[in-house]
Amino acid sequence: MSTATATYAPFVQTAPDGLHHLTLAVEGIHCHNCIGRIERTLVADPAIREARLNFSTRRLSLIWQGEKAQADSYARQITDMGYKVQAFEPKTASAAQQSEEKFLLLCTAVAGFASGNIMLLSFALWTTTAAEMGDAMRALMHWIGALIAIPTALFSGRPFFRSAWAALRHGRTNMDVPISVGVCLTLGISVFETIRMGEHTYFDAVVMLLFFLLIGRYLDSRARANARAAATDLLALMTGTVTVLQNGQPVPMQISELKPGMHVHLALGERVPADGRLLSGPTAFDASVLTGETLPQAALIGQTVPSGLLNIGAPILLEVTKPPEDSLLADIVRLMEKAEQGQAKYVRLADRAARLYTPVVHTVALLAFLYWTLFGNMAWEPALMIAATVLIITCPCALGLVVPVVQVLATGLLFRRGVMVKAGDAFERLAAIDTLLLDKTGTITRGQPELVGDADAPLLRRAASLAVHSRHPLAQALVRACPGPYDDVSVTEHPGEGLSAGATRLGSRHFIGVAAISHVTGSEENDSQLELWFSAPDVPATRFVFADTLRSDAQETLQKLASAGIRLQLLSGDRPEVVAAIAKDLPFEQAIGALKPQDKLARLEALRAQGRRIGMIGDGLNDAPVLAAADVSLAPSSALEIAQNAADIVFTGERLGPVEYALRVARFSQRLVKENFVLAVVYNIIAIPYAVLGHVTPLGAAIAMSLSSLIVIANSFRLKRVRA
Repeated sequence: MSTATATYAPFVQTAPDGLHHLTLAVEGIHCHNCIGRIERTLVADPAIREARLNFSTRRLSLIWQGEKAQADSYARQITDMGYKVQAFEPKTASAAQQSEEKFLLLCTAVAGFASGNIMLLSFALWTTTAAEMGDAMRALMHWIGALIAIPTALFSGRPFFRSAWAALRHGRTNMDVPISVGVCLTLGISVFETIRMGEHTYFDAVVMLLFFLLIGRYLDSRARANARAAATDLLALMTGTVTVLQNGQPVPMQISELKPGMHVHLALGERVPADGRLLSGPTAFDASVLTGETLPQAALIGQTVPSGLLNIGAPILLEVTKPPEDSLLADIVRLMEKAEQGQAKYVRLADRAARLYTPVVHTVALLAFLYWTLFGNMAWEPALMIAATVLIITCPCALGLVVPVVQVLATGLLFRRGVMVKAGDAFERLAAIDTLLLDKTGTITRGQPELVGDADAPLLRRAASLAVHSRHPLAQALVRACPGPYDDVSVTEHPGEGLSAGATRLGSRHFIGVAAISHVTGSEENDSQLELWFSAPDVPATRFVFADTLRSDAQETLQKLASAGIRLQLLSGDRPEVVAAIAKDLPFEQAIGALKPQDKLARLEALRAQGRRIGMIGDGLNDAPVLAAADVSLAPSSALEIAQNAADIVFTGERLGPVEYALRVARFSQRLVKENFVLAVVYNIIAIPYAVLGHVTPLGAAIAMSLSSLIVIANSFRLKRVRA
């Protein structure tokens, strides 16, 4: 469907206050100037209440008052600026992103393969004189270089050429315009020199320039894909069908069609589709997707249940109290969108430099050409050769290597130690943090409760014989502590309470009736321990205590982080007394419990208002908004998929040490990036005047350009000095 004739009214949602909402996917954005231009154009319309374009996901959120049909007018304004627009749909957006990545990867591979081959020819041309090689052989090698470079430039240069043409066609410029001009001019001069049997060509510079620029473009695309996947996974929880009771009959219905007042039947293993009220019960819910905590939550009739919980107790009937678009999951999606928009100010150092560097370089080349033709009494051919030499000697290959080489080395170094880096600019952001927020369960702890203390073996076996029939995390911990054999008993599960086999019981304090017993073994009221109680007619009520233990190196790692100047805070949805007990001997600036996702995000924003640069480590859906909002985010490999998608860095294994190692690598890598920028700038400060004055031959320019790249690469390899 063409964007010029598309009708967007069907995709518009109208809120109760009469405001219209529309989300559009915008293609062709490569810098923040594009975002500012689009937003300024749209908000000039007085009917527009909000126009926010997310740099990470390329999604434009529009809110306006008036007619629904205005959606087509707003979309047309964007297409008139040279951008491609379509209504945002998660499946379509994902397919388009994958297609773009495959295209960029193919272009990069072609340019890289061509670079390796053409440099073999260039090396021979650089190291052999015309007399030694002979005119015929030199011409042949130039033609071979042309046969490699021209198809490569036409194929691999398409991402830049298309973007530049779209901008120029609509009377604007972007960073791809000077890149395209430089590639075309250098390629044209090389072809001209080849035809006239000239001594020098610059096919190698063209191909290498495209190769390194494509690397940066691909890394940017991957970073945006990760940001988009986090919200897409959340939206997936709000799709599908559920069973609704209508006139007493079960009817399948799309989740998106649910309305307040409808009665939904949820079987075991089904997820709550929208915020509602429990009409039957009791049952138990797995709330880990929202809270990050592994312990099920008991729920009674009349209790309010948020969307996203997994029913693991018994079949239930739920009355919908809010439509899916106003549910807790939808709120979390909106929080993530807001957080990602706040994070959009981060742009890789190479991109920031290129926006100024490339136009200046081509301006200098043009001025050199004009000077020698107008004031230097030089023919246009040698003057154009000097201009081309300026372009070659200042070819931003070294600048293009500044970030990618360090990223590749740092990423490989971390990967070998179980750390996967997902975002292209993660190192830059991680190196800058001064505050680290950590979730508790599954982050600094192992996320798996274990039986603590000594237990009577026969009694433990009897309790485990009941526990083996339950999926409750504490029951499973009891089974792990006593692998069998078990007694053959007939067990009944009481959702949210415990298990029974006749008069023998295993479960909560209330289920066992401990409050009515005056003398019990191991009873400690109001402590912070996780517990199960066991009772039988022939034994007194006995308490089994569990603890979610710290990762083996958590204390050592946290001390190292604190020594490195990082201020640590523990934010958890667990009970405050449990959080306090865990944080007692750890170097936390603050340890806060009973926090909801909104509370964690509010805490982050409060710290940011103090001027802090914030990192976040978490593993649950409740952490996803904070992971997206933080300057940089990390998640363990045991985390929920949604948390891993929202994170910039994922670390594997049972240890927390990779976090501290990643911080050291990030800090040193950013030091190297800055050094590489200085090397590239100093090189150009020295090289450009010589080239402008005509003191550098094209061959010398090509050699100098290559040496600048090699120096940057050699400096980057110092990163291997960082030891775990």
